Amino acid sequence: MTSPPEEEFHSKIDFDLWRRIFRFALNHKRLLYPLSISALVLSLIDAAFPIATMMAVDVVQTGGVTKDLIPVAALFFGLSISLAALVYIFIRCAGGISHHIAFDIKRDCFKRLQELEFSFYDKQPTGWLISRLTADCDRLSRILAWGFLDVMWGSFFVLAMTGTMLVLNWKLALIVLATLPPLIAVSVYFQRKMLLTSRLIRKHNARITASYNEGIAGVKTTKTLGRETKNLSEFEGMSTDMYSASVRRALLSAIYLPLVMLIGSLGSGLALWYGGLNVLSGTISLGVLVAFISYAGNFFHPINQIAQILAEIQGAQAAGERVMSLLATQPKIKDSKEVLEKIATHQSRNAVLQPASRNPEPGTHDPVDGGDAHIDSIQFADVTFSYNEKEQVLKRFNLTVKRGQTIALVGPSGGGKSTIVSLVSRFYEPVKGEIRYNGIDYRQRSLDWLQAQLGIVLQTPHLFNGTVMENIRYGRLDATDEEIREAAQLVNAHDFVMNLENGYNTKIGEGGARLSTGERQLISFARALIADPQIFIMDEATSSIDTETEKLIQDGMQRVFDGRISFVIAHRLSTIRSADQILVISKGEIEEQGTHTELLAQRGHYYDLYVNQFRREGEAQALEAG
Repeated sequence: MTSPPEEEFHSKIDFDLWRRIFRFALNHKRLLYPLSISALVLSLIDAAFPIATMMAVDVVQTGGVTKDLIPVAALFFGLSISLAALVYIFIRCAGGISHHIAFDIKRDCFKRLQELEFSFYDKQPTGWLISRLTADCDRLSRILAWGFLDVMWGSFFVLAMTGTMLVLNWKLALIVLATLPPLIAVSVYFQRKMLLTSRLIRKHNARITASYNEGIAGVKTTKTLGRETKNLSEFEGMSTDMYSASVRRALLSAIYLPLVMLIGSLGSGLALWYGGLNVLSGTISLGVLVAFISYAGNFFHPINQIAQILAEIQGAQAAGERVMSLLATQPKIKDSKEVLEKIATHQSRNAVLQPASRNPEPGTHDPVDGGDAHIDSIQFADVTFSYNEKEQVLKRFNLTVKRGQTIALVGPSGGGKSTIVSLVSRFYEPVKGEIRYNGIDYRQRSLDWLQAQLGIVLQTPHLFNGTVMENIRYGRLDATDEEIREAAQLVNAHDFVMNLENGYNTKIGEGGARLSTGERQLISFARALIADPQIFIMDEATSSIDTETEKLIQDGMQRVFDGRISFVIAHRLSTIRSADQILVISKGEIEEQGTHTELLAQRGHYYDLYVNQFRREGEAQALEAG
């Protein structure tokens, strides 16, 4: 079992990074300004309570208990009402900012992920990306909102208390403030230690969670290999590590809080000693002494808040760097400046010529950049491609495909078959050479428009946790129920769907878990067709299904491919016998090319593949019959 990588801890705060992150908060100034003002006023009110207490004590000391205390009581009441109102304001503002920031960061991250090319996902694990969109975004939004509030309030409160004490009695203020440096030092030291321990706890907890996940997902393998005792021993070790880290965290807290209370009590004691002497000598009033004792005891709270936030900022800095690096990642495959200008010109011209309310008819192929609407030919012109600098996947590859033709790609794994259809789809772009649509380099056309013309059926289709109707409609969201049924009939999916419990309204479960592999393929086939694509791609779509479903797909393919450019990557050669051209791809080059009949007559690589597969299928059928 592998443990997640440990977070990097930054001993210094990167102010430039946090300045860039703070821009998300600046987008919500209507909440940020009231939050700042409420934190300022709240700190002043908190600092005013000891003054009110001082006034009450001085009134009683000079006039006795019979003295009218209504003005002082009114002051306390006003401060309390103001305090409650301000707490409401800053909780609402901070909560609102936190939710808005989380939404903004997640939206921007998700938008960027939608824009990035496939090669980005080849390098980034899914778990890393999900963590950026969830834990890191939530952590940053919480710090930007509540951390900003705590720092503002804590700083203003310390300044307000310091200023008030200096005004009341500067000598006594210096005695109380003498406890401030050790209080800050202790708070920063212990907060950093507790943060490191908390990170260690989270690391062990992540390992335990991963162990739970692997244990549940791999329970059959565990029992088959007799690993129960060994797995339990490993789990106990991880639990012990987390227990030790948790005990250390509790021990640090047990030392920190009493130590801070001791420093605060020392400040109160010094204030009481020196202030008491001044009260006896008549230099200050008893109320002033009470106020100083209150201020000395209250210094702990804002300092502790600020120390916690600074420690949290240090711990969250790695999360901030990861999120900002994701947002800073620019897609390598995108529309050029010239294409964007053509799109803008075309859209402005249409806005003048057509009413704003007019929408294109479903199934049309109106280009957004003003180019040809129909794709009549695709040409590979000396295309060279590699995923890395060490090995070329395609070498000066040339191919021309006309509308209505079906091109089948066969050959050994790693030969370049999937790369060819990925390049056609512009999921990747050639390193050298050009791929031309209607004789024009497809990098001169809109990426969105081009990929909207694709219908792709993969070997392992991804279905969503919804109904059959919803999954097919995902191919074109404005499709009517009747159009969905017609698409299902064209690919021979209608009959099996009608045999389901609720027909097209049957829930298929997560990933289509309630359907067979063949049924999932037929639904994905219908989903690809409903968008009326000009280019149809089937990537090993029949390799994992039974022969009966394969025949249904073959019959559907004949109808669906008519009038379209189609590419078929096939493991089962029986699927591609009717293809217009069959290409045997090996080491990035075309080894053989021709129709099914022509390639069999050549008695080359394709012939060997076909004969061997035919023999294996015959042996399997004989065993089943026996």
